[in-house]
Amino acid sequence: FSATAYARVGLVGNPSDGFHGKTIAVAVENFCATVAIHMSDAITFTPNPRCDATSGFTSLAELHGALARDGYQGGIVLLQATCKRFHEYCAERHLVLPSRNFTLSYDTNIPRQVGLAGSSAIITATLRCLLHFFEVSDEQMPLPLRPSFVLSVESGELGITAGLQDRVIQAYEGCMFMDFAKELLEGRGYGDYSRIPTATLPPLWLAFVKDPSNSGKIHSDVKARWLAGEAAVVDAMASFASLTDRAREALLAGDAAALGDAMRENFRLRRAVYGDACLGADNIAMVELAAAHGAPAKFSGSGGAVVGLSTGEEQSAVLEAAFKQHGFGFVRLVP
Repeated sequence: FSATAYARVGLVGNPSDGFHGKTIAVAVENFCATVAIHMSDAITFTPNPRCDATSGFTSLAELHGALARDGYQGGIVLLQATCKRFHEYCAERHLVLPSRNFTLSYDTNIPRQVGLAGSSAIITATLRCLLHFFEVSDEQMPLPLRPSFVLSVESGELGITAGLQDRVIQAYEGCMFMDFAKELLEGRGYGDYSRIPTATLPPLWLAFVKDPSNSGKIHSDVKARWLAGEAAVVDAMASFASLTDRAREALLAGDAAALGDAMRENFRLRRAVYGDACLGADNIAMVELAAAHGAPAKFSGSGGAVVGLSTGEEQSAVLEAAFKQHGFGFVRLVP
């Protein structure tokens, strides 16, 4: 059995998902992670030859490049941490699992460290494999709770700074509106998640840096400032939520111009709260390059890539040429 989880782009509202805000995100077919599970005598995690390479480097420079791109533990740690939390989840709920062992393997083409939710995609696909393998029903782990489970793997087990948005869109797929109000999360353990038809989406594109830094660094000290009640940060997160409401109305009305305005304001607000030094010169340059060609754009996640709108194929071609000329990657997105 194998399961796939797709990369996502945050269309409007991020990063307020980690601050009881609202977001809209889209799962995209361009990039995905796939995990496979089969029965075996002992529990085994099969290294990925690209992401978990431990031999075959032709030079120290190649070794350095691989570790800078994939980290020291690759993706195996994500599989292991998911299995640990899955056992704890089942034990806490007194779920009796079939007595069987397994081998897990994975593959992914999601670019690393550019804020496309590559880690949570691997965890989400692993969870789907475990649910199928151990015959855990939707009643035993309801869909709305699965994003919180995935987040607990990342934040609790691995210390990854993250919010719920990525895990929700990867659980539900398509295009989703998400409200992470505190009373909802604390009252029932999940937010208000509703679907927006992907047919309402204008043409989307993604530009990304080819030599990214760790996207988690982009969060800086904003969380601490928010917890301390700093008015500028608290007000900004409320504004992100308001922009998300505006964007949903624009999407449902087929108003691409209004959606673009919300995206531009989303980036402006994020820049004001986080500061240029935190956002990074390359990330800002991508948004400004899009603006120079009349296209709205904003961070697709926590940094390293931007998502934008185009009016059609002609503008997309112009944007692609411009981004590639400046050394950035560029793809047209398929929701």
